[in-house]
Amino acid sequence: MTKEELYALRFPIGEFIKPDKITKEHLNDWVITIENFPLNIDSLINSLNEHQLKYRYRPNGWTIKQVVHHCADSHMNSIIRFKLALTEDKPTIKPYFEDRFANLEDYEAPMETSQSILKGVHKKLSILLRSLNTDELKRTFLHPDHGKYFTIAETIGMYAWHSSHHLAHIKQALKYEGNFK
Repeated sequence: MTKEELYALRFPIGEFIKPDKITKEHLNDWVITIENFPLNIDSLINSLNEHQLKYRYRPNGWTIKQVVHHCADSHMNSIIRFKLALTEDKPTIKPYFEDRFANLEDYEAPMETSQSILKGVHKKLSILLRSLNTDELKRTFLHPDHGKYFTIAETIGMYAWHSSHHLAHIKQALKYEGNFK
């Protein structure tokens, strides 16, 4: 498989590109994407059996099961990052090793565990995000792995992208039934 083919499997919707100017329309669309994510996950995985949950979205990539558990972990972190940025002055967030998390025993737990987390976190997150005013959207946090500050507004876009990105991974794994050239 070529580098280009692997890149396309890794980023089936492309990488996140922050708009030059984030508008109310961007924010509204992003929050809708975030709100709908748990329902979209459910519609893709609820009828899958254990064999199908082991399909990978690319060679050496995560299984569908790992992707769903990862989304729960990632989006729990996201709400904490938003709240830190809203309640502290330019906090430094705590990164984590996603790949190591994916190898922990809870990633073998039934899907319902992470689906429940996603429903709760996304409900709380959408309430929080819809309540933000212009000044709050400009608040920032430092991501030490990137060595830069991110605004809440752009982070909303990144988590909407993250949701769509992993939905595309699941669709891709199902399309190829976990088999690649």
